[in-house]
Amino acid sequence: MTTVDLLTSTEVTIAPVPQSFLDRVRSEGIDDLGQPVKRLIAAGGEPCRDVLRRARAGEELILASFTPFSKPGPYKEYGPVFVLARAGGEPVRRDVLPPAGSATDYLREQFVIRAYSAEEEIIDAVMVSAPALEETVDRFFQSTGTAFLHVRFPTYGCFAMRIDRTHGEA
Repeated sequence: MTTVDLLTSTEVTIAPVPQSFLDRVRSEGIDDLGQPVKRLIAAGGEPCRDVLRRARAGEELILASFTPFSKPGPYKEYGPVFVLARAGGEPVRRDVLPPAGSATDYLREQFVIRAYSAEEEIIDAVMVSAPALEETVDRFFQSTGTAFLHVRFPTYGCFAMRIDRTHGEA
């Protein structure tokens, strides 16, 4: 399998995990559901949502429930995310889609992409393989009704990332 290093024709921004969430899970040990987080040592390969890469064996991680939604409604969900237990200040590219397709990439071979309206309701969804990531992101953003996209890992349901159009894109 080869890695797909992606740039879309639609300019995108990968939303960071809110700093308030990271501060709370790291210092208070409480997640978005108000429950204690799980602290663990990485086996290696866990998807670290805060840095958009796979964990290295031996890194300290936090597993916590997270919601990327800001509005109440039937589509507001919580899902597990791994984050580094300590902020390391490493650079994270948020202006391109992360590489996808190999076992060491943040996004591996398959994942789910959901398109949401500004009201945070699902308007389309598809399970795709790595080579279709760019085309699917572009296709979803061609709809003026699409406000943002969510990517999830299909087996465990972990929240992978939120993709926004870069301001100025229609």
